[in-house]
Amino acid sequence: MKIWIDILTPKQLLFFEPMIRELRKKHIVLCTSRSFNEISNLARIRKFDLIYVGKYGGIDKYNKLVTSINRLKQLSLLVDKFSPELAISFCSPEAARISFGIGIKHFAFCDSPHADAVMRLTLPLIQKLLIPWIIPKKEFSKYGISTKNIISYKAIDAAITIKRDINQKESLPFKKSNKKNILIRIEEEQASYISKPRIIIQIIEEIVKEFNQENIVLLGRYYEQIKKFRKLFGHEVIILSMSFDGKYLLNNTDIFLGSGGTMTAESALLGIPTISYNAVPNIVEKYLVKNNLIKRETNPKKIIKIIEKYNKSSNNVRRKKARKILDGMEDPIQKLIHLIRE
Repeated sequence: MKIWIDILTPKQLLFFEPMIRELRKKHIVLCTSRSFNEISNLARIRKFDLIYVGKYGGIDKYNKLVTSINRLKQLSLLVDKFSPELAISFCSPEAARISFGIGIKHFAFCDSPHADAVMRLTLPLIQKLLIPWIIPKKEFSKYGISTKNIISYKAIDAAITIKRDINQKESLPFKKSNKKNILIRIEEEQASYISKPRIIIQIIEEIVKEFNQENIVLLGRYYEQIKKFRKLFGHEVIILSMSFDGKYLLNNTDIFLGSGGTMTAESALLGIPTISYNAVPNIVEKYLVKNNLIKRETNPKKIIKIIEKYNKSSNNVRRKKARKILDGMEDPIQKLIHLIRE
């Protein structure tokens, strides 16, 4: 069978990577993406071949529309030539429209019902949707897909992505044995679902004031974002672009602060002391907070108190609990293979 997989973000690449290896044992698989520094950098690090078609639309709504239209035109030609029998994506709007237009089935994964615009553009056109079991099916069925076509698997997506091997050798600019490494992931700013006022700048200011003797590392997303934070904080922090595998960074991190997304979940499941400043409220983050693998806090002063507490406590109990939760999760590839066989 010929299968087309559209991969739009770094998280999706890491999620699909083991599945693609398995699928290629019996099927011909075409993997496409779009020009976007974070995903092209990670694909290079992972030595993963992608065909780039179109580009990321950024924050402007009209630009998102135009880039999606242009990508549809280019991608439809490539996909038509490949002639797939099945499309797989993480709710890619272009994959949904093209698979519907050429009359093939589209199976999708998703753990982000809060991405309202993407859900509206994809779910009515998808045949099967695979989701983490902690998310109620009604969170997706309200967008136009029947609950009978939604399949749950007992895992959160970070449980799949953190199992990857690390093949990166570059030295990190912040590893010093006598200092703590505090890694802060700057939140997504350009996704359509982002609307909350930003609090991360005040949080960083407070951390710089209280922990300037430690390595404070900011992990940015976009060139403009990184440029802005360099102007704000200068040499008080170490600012990185996503030129490293996130797990490689986490393996060298003592305390992690994230916006509540994928890297926050990965950090929690690795047993790293993790704080979510909840820029992207979601069900997965709530699950990890409930299981005491994440502390959620938005008040900068209270975050300082949590970091101080983490600095004085052992991680052994946290790591054991994370391992127990991780061991109880399944691999969704088996459910996907079952659907393909059907």
